[in-house]
Amino acid sequence: MTTTDDPFADVSPWDEPATTTVNSIEEKPLTAATPNAPAPFKIGFTLKGGSGFESEWITPAVYGHSADETAARGAELLSAMKTAGLIDLTAKAAQYTREQYKGGVGAAPKRFENGKVVASNGSDYTCDHGQRTFKDGGSWAAYFCGGRGLDKPEQCPPLWRQKDGSFRAK
Repeated sequence: MTTTDDPFADVSPWDEPATTTVNSIEEKPLTAATPNAPAPFKIGFTLKGGSGFESEWITPAVYGHSADETAARGAELLSAMKTAGLIDLTAKAAQYTREQYKGGVGAAPKRFENGKVVASNGSDYTCDHGQRTFKDGGSWAAYFCGGRGLDKPEQCPPLWRQKDGSFRAK
């Protein structure tokens, strides 16, 4: 890994020497710093521990009175989070929390699909005929027998969504 690939390195990829000289115009902040006014610039970060929605997230934000001030505060915040061990501590706390979770009775497993969290027809809902099929009718939802091609009397009873979000047969 080169130092430019490390987001916590003291070197910026934009600090490399320029090969041509261009007349520069001094940039001015869009707003003047006003100590008692709200900071108009904000940078929000989302640091995820993994690609799935179930991974831990850290979502810090910094504010500033100019773009340069806000960017400098953002770099300072990320460096401080690493130095103080906040990123590692968040991952450890999330792992501990996952280990403590015992699961809800009849809680439907979830997955992320097309930008939405949806109930899964995962392994928690099977019957004697295999994996159950999830159907959501808006005001109702149920897991139906996994036996394809069976006559209705041969099928297992559906598991209907209850008011508490669990699923069970009537």
